[in-house]
Amino acid sequence: MFGKPKKAHQWRGVINEYFSRLDVDKSTPIITLGEGGTPLVPAPALAKLVGADRVYLKFEGMNPTGSFKDRGMTMAVSKAVGHGARAVICASTGNTSASAAAYAAAAGIKSVVLVPEGKITLGKLSQAVAHKAQILQVQGNFDDCLTLARDLSDNYPVHLVNSVNPDRIEGQKTAAFEVVDALGQGPDIHVLPVGNAGNYSAYFKGYQEDFKVRRIKKLPKMYGYQAEGSAPFVQGSPVKNPETIATAIRIGNPASWDLAQIAREKSQGKFGAVSDKEILWMHRFLSQELGVFVEPSSATGAAGLYKASKTGESFAGALIVVTVTGHGLKDPMWALKDEAGNEITPEAVSTNAAEVAERLGLA
Repeated sequence: MFGKPKKAHQWRGVINEYFSRLDVDKSTPIITLGEGGTPLVPAPALAKLVGADRVYLKFEGMNPTGSFKDRGMTMAVSKAVGHGARAVICASTGNTSASAAAYAAAAGIKSVVLVPEGKITLGKLSQAVAHKAQILQVQGNFDDCLTLARDLSDNYPVHLVNSVNPDRIEGQKTAAFEVVDALGQGPDIHVLPVGNAGNYSAYFKGYQEDFKVRRIKKLPKMYGYQAEGSAPFVQGSPVKNPETIATAIRIGNPASWDLAQIAREKSQGKFGAVSDKEILWMHRFLSQELGVFVEPSSATGAAGLYKASKTGESFAGALIVVTVTGHGLKDPMWALKDEAGNEITPEAVSTNAAEVAERLGLA
């Protein structure tokens, strides 16, 4: 009556799913936690807000460690193990450390994480701790951490897995493949938060490859948004002391500067900046109006899209994909504050059903 059921497809991680399109071969040991295959969530409330035809959220918080970093880390750690590495190192504001530690644990090798002193959220630090990373707080910002990590990897037997490693970009480009797989076409505009700009560059690389093999007819315009206090692409030069509540993109000297500039130019895209207030407003909008809970940094792209619509840019008829990069549980403290910044606490009620119904406006 119902016909033969379709056999379910067990997602195998991005290397196995896109093996022929990645820089791997049969000798590459594949270290995977099942990353990728993240949902493309319809966002009608955001489409209405910005005046677009269709908007989708590429929800990367559904990766194994809760952020897009896992796509690149499966490649970076797999290649590191293939080269005989016994340890990996990264500089991180949080998400990279969680991902590197998890994949190193899966590979059975050591992970070393350099974090800016006092500049990492507990949600992300707890993940690195859970996966037995050796964590060192560096007296400086992220850029200082990355400089130190590069120095150590250049001169000592440890493999660098930050996005300056091309294996990371190679893995992260698979998100663009998934967008095209899901939509059957490329979007008109793809919007992302930008910190180190590795993800921005990686999506463009993926779309370029899809365009080359004619899976898409044109390249999406790449829109990248930064926090105003940490916006080197907007200012046109590095920011010495970046400051923003969006910790994941608090980066003043992006490692993928040249790649990102090429991506912006070739896609006819743009960079922009939004305030912390605009980021937090969108962070709340996404969770309350769309049911998608992201960390504040992840709301930056959507906040930039909204700001562009308010300042006169028309998105009428456009198909837009917005990448939200990390899960809200990475940095949950902001969800526990109201718009005025006050702590939100549950309201106390009695056990009387009639009284509770009245309080809820049901009586």
